[in-house]
Amino acid sequence: MKEGMGFFPFEVGMINRRVFLETAAGIGVATSRVLGANDVVRVAVVGLHGRGRRLIEGFSRLPKVKVVALCDVDENVLGEQAARLEKETTKVDRYVDMRHVFERGDIDAVAFATPNHWHALGSIWACQAGKDVYVEKPCSHNVWEGRKLVEAARKYNRMVQHGTGGRSVGVYQDAVQKLRDGVIGKIYMAKGLCYKWRDTIGRTPDEPVPPGIHYDLWLGPAPVRPFSRNRFHYNWHWNWDYGNGDIGNQGAHQMDVARWGLGVQLPEKISSSGGHFMFDDDQQTPNVQIATFEYPSEGKMLAFEVRHWITNPEAGIDSKGGNEIGVLFFGSKGYMVIGDGYRTYLGQKREPGPAARPLPGDAHFANFIEAVRSRKNESLTAEIEQGHLSAALCHLANISFRLGRTLRFNPATEQFIGDSEADQLLRRNYRPPFIVPESP
Repeated sequence: MKEGMGFFPFEVGMINRRVFLETAAGIGVATSRVLGANDVVRVAVVGLHGRGRRLIEGFSRLPKVKVVALCDVDENVLGEQAARLEKETTKVDRYVDMRHVFERGDIDAVAFATPNHWHALGSIWACQAGKDVYVEKPCSHNVWEGRKLVEAARKYNRMVQHGTGGRSVGVYQDAVQKLRDGVIGKIYMAKGLCYKWRDTIGRTPDEPVPPGIHYDLWLGPAPVRPFSRNRFHYNWHWNWDYGNGDIGNQGAHQMDVARWGLGVQLPEKISSSGGHFMFDDDQQTPNVQIATFEYPSEGKMLAFEVRHWITNPEAGIDSKGGNEIGVLFFGSKGYMVIGDGYRTYLGQKREPGPAARPLPGDAHFANFIEAVRSRKNESLTAEIEQGHLSAALCHLANISFRLGRTLRFNPATEQFIGDSEADQLLRRNYRPPFIVPESP
């Protein structure tokens, strides 16, 4: 099959449930299985470089779960990860085009660790094909397509879990409950920290596509550009066509915890500034960024800061490798620090209050599988609506940064107020046939 050409006998971006049902018998498109208590949940993982390896490990280790298919547009990575998995289990099927995965009637769930620009479209296609979805953060490349993913999850009754795994960590759940119970009084502000050591990425030239890489499939919804290694494995994060900078990469986790603890959704006012300092390289996104989100009707605000190099410890957060990653909450009676566990400091003397450290383990994958079996959307700890809202904060900050001005926003319509230029950055122009549909 030619790269980028859909296997469906209709435009890929306009798949709908009716067409799936009418054509399933002829082209093998899947509808969802009904799982019994003893049935094995069969999972496919799409996107295997970096985080994809963790998804393979995480799902493979769960009881009555089997990773049966792997997909990656880089045949070198695909072969490496498939061989690694096959040392521990039976043969796994290999694909370079995710659309072939969706044809499989025996696959119950698809886990995505592709670049960000593929997250929403791949997840929507999977929902349309009757698959439940685990999608890494951020669930979208822009605000509009994140909402379309939520619509798809609702329309097709799919369990869709966002990869903000802190929501499944018991000690963080306890911390947020303590905030709700008033341990630090009335909360008025949260500050997220993403001080993560990031060296220069240098410069790489455009070059012919290396053997084994299906580059048109990798580009997908993004514009056609020549291949360059600094726009491919991992460093795509720092290019606007594919990534969202560190506020949407590592920062998406801390943004989610900050919004969760504050108990807010989308803001009414956004301001973000920063720049790309120190290095002369191929990076487009900022490596220093400060963003504020105001919720005047709720009397709260959220601040977020990205730093990339030598930095000071803040509020006792001391992450590994010189990174300072966490969230601070400020209230009328004290403040809370969430990093490796949580700590509280109460009163003007900042005396130590309740604190806890996390236990080892990762419950996020198990939580998703439990929902796949129970069909109880409310049991998902990071249900896609929450994922969309947290990802949207990252996107809104980037829009303000790119335009260089403060923006006013209507949370109900998810549109800016009186700013058509900003509204244009809420979505992107999609490259056919890789089109996020208006009505999933």
